[in-house]
Amino acid sequence: MSRIGDLFFFRKHHVCPRWLCFTFDNWVRRRIQNPDQIIRPCVRAGDTVVDVGPGIGFFTIPMARLVGDSGRVIAVDIQEEMLAAISKRASGAGVAHRITPQLASPVSLNVTVLADFILAFWMAHEVPDQERFFAQLYAVLKDDGKFLLAEPKLHVSRPQFDAAIGTAQKAGFRLLDRPSVSLSLAALFAKR
Repeated sequence: MSRIGDLFFFRKHHVCPRWLCFTFDNWVRRRIQNPDQIIRPCVRAGDTVVDVGPGIGFFTIPMARLVGDSGRVIAVDIQEEMLAAISKRASGAGVAHRITPQLASPVSLNVTVLADFILAFWMAHEVPDQERFFAQLYAVLKDDGKFLLAEPKLHVSRPQFDAAIGTAQKAGFRLLDRPSVSLSLAALFAKR
């Protein structure tokens, strides 16, 4: 049964393919996981936000609305197809000028700006080198910035998530809270 679950929930697949995005970027998910409610406590007008592994923009576009014309959102992904989809959707939403698509490599985020807020939602389990990943996130977060990590309960067990929290703390992050996010395990961090 475990192998069937692994296949059904793509547990052995390391990078979510573009064709699967419709399953987690739709009106049903918005009713279960309202992006504004999840990110509003962490994002303000004028902020620089980094959305790591943004899919096709489920959180990117709402964050672009929240940062306003004086802020920006950097959408970081290793798949050009995802970034192209975000750019297209952002144009339709009238916020493309606030979003910078950034192509990452398997070993580098390729982000050089400092962020007020970083979001890694349902994607950290896809990263093979967690230590490098969290160290890079720590390096681009401002001293007073926040980092929200969320992982899907169907993919990531509580012990695996606790291990990720430990790795983030080794990188320098301080755990502030374990917010309740539907269908997810979540942790909110600050820079030490």
